Amino acid sequence: MAQRKIAVIAGAGPAGLTAAFELLARTDVHPVVFERTHAIGGIAQTYNYKGNRIDIGGHRFFSKDQRVMSWWFSIMPRQGAPAADTHELGHDIDYVTDAVVRRFAPELSEDDDASGGTAVAAGVAMREERRTAPDPETQDEVLLHRPRLSRIYYKRHFFPYPIGITLTVARRLGLLNTALIGVSYMKAQLSPKKDETYLDAFFINRFGQRLYETFFRDYTEKVWGVRCDEIRADWGAQRVKGLSLKKAVVHAVKDLLSSDFKKAQQERETSLITRFFYPKYGPGQMWEIVAGEITKAGGEIRHGYSVVGVFTEEGRVTEVEVEEVATGARSRVACDYFFSTMPVKELVKQTKPAPPAQVREVAEGLVYRDFLTVGLLLRKLHVQVKGSKPAASVEDNWIYVQDGGVQVGRIQVFNNWSPYMVADRKNTVWIGLEYFVNEGEKLWNMADADLIELGTKELERIGFIKREDVLDGCVLRMPKAYPAYFGTYNRLDVVREWASGLPNMFLVGRNGMHRYNNQDHSMLTAMMAVDNIIEGRTDHSNLWDVNLDMVYHEEKSEAQAT
Repeated sequence: MAQRKIAVIAGAGPAGLTAAFELLARTDVHPVVFERTHAIGGIAQTYNYKGNRIDIGGHRFFSKDQRVMSWWFSIMPRQGAPAADTHELGHDIDYVTDAVVRRFAPELSEDDDASGGTAVAAGVAMREERRTAPDPETQDEVLLHRPRLSRIYYKRHFFPYPIGITLTVARRLGLLNTALIGVSYMKAQLSPKKDETYLDAFFINRFGQRLYETFFRDYTEKVWGVRCDEIRADWGAQRVKGLSLKKAVVHAVKDLLSSDFKKAQQERETSLITRFFYPKYGPGQMWEIVAGEITKAGGEIRHGYSVVGVFTEEGRVTEVEVEEVATGARSRVACDYFFSTMPVKELVKQTKPAPPAQVREVAEGLVYRDFLTVGLLLRKLHVQVKGSKPAASVEDNWIYVQDGGVQVGRIQVFNNWSPYMVADRKNTVWIGLEYFVNEGEKLWNMADADLIELGTKELERIGFIKREDVLDGCVLRMPKAYPAYFGTYNRLDVVREWASGLPNMFLVGRNGMHRYNNQDHSMLTAMMAVDNIIEGRTDHSNLWDVNLDMVYHEEKSEAQAT
């Protein structure tokens, strides 16, 4: 019998786990996943603090790609009954009656020996199971259908995200300021910046200097820690695809001319309140189920191991060296395929023989932005919007904090992602304060208690909470959360060309490709890599086309708008 081929996979995030699952479901390749931490899901893990769960960065289960949507639904069925908060919040849910899930199960064969033809296990195969759609109040494996709202909080006012122009927005900005924004926009249209290489020019050409400085510059620089004129425009093009002030003004004029002006204004204000799917206990629940299926089918997931060496011979990866984090012990694993979701900088540094000098130079110059979340458990919120009474709750999933006087970038409200993310949702509000940092700097190294104190002070300062309502807190750090679009990013094609010379190596996922991919795009790269193995394709350029021209989540299609 021919020896089974082996695929080593670096990282147990969405891309790595998708690759392992797809290999087991569609090939005879044996996957071995090495994960440095003891968590599942990478940045899409769910962190549990005393029954209160944190979703790192916020992960909507929504994609314009039907292949990914079907994949999710085959792992976790959609809800068939109300969730704990459905009726009290008046959520409009699309329930389903049944579902088909995919699970690995023993493949039985007839043993025709003297025992009389008893069915015996002859391996593991993918099976489809039809189930009654689950009730989230009594069953855990369920995808909830959730309303989506995210807004900008700026100078104690809420603004739509992405920013749009309505009379409400104009009143909150001030009529004079709105007029100046219009003049600034016209100036940008009459005399646009010719060079859109960097993010400042990209934003100014679409929104004008004044709106850029009001709603884009400070927040973007808070996220990345550098000036917008140092960030490649690729990131902005991906995040605000299809969005322009011209479209917003056209919509506003249509509203004014509408026979039902009030209704048109309300629809415009909520044009991005769409719905998405979400695991009952956060994104990590999805990946924990996938990991369980992988091990059930015979795949391996080894926690506490770092990939420290990638050995090549005659243009192919032949071995991978791993180190046990706890002991420092090293060992080598021979492989037929290698999937890398590890940061490109680390991959190139660990490849032996060493890649060409130019490749090493580009990889070394790649920059990452790190991330930390301060979880605060509160009795209630105290959101002081100008002209309104303080609110004890908000409907947002997350809120962008535009004020430059605080370091917090976004606020997650986990009650609104799923009521089951909060241990005592009736009496507490569980929020996550997101800070964008660099590993090793002052904020990253600050003691947890000091970070909790910082978060409390900052939210008091912007009128979001009261100190006496804080019950508890925790801190979660995530290194290399965001591959940056500066440094040597503009020369990334040098690394890509080098990698293309190793046909059995697949760079997939966010850090594997040094691209700000969403979860669905990371999964697609893994799926297509397995497609390439099945088809015998050695040109992996199709992986790099994922997310290049795809519609981004924030853009609302005409079909969605109706």
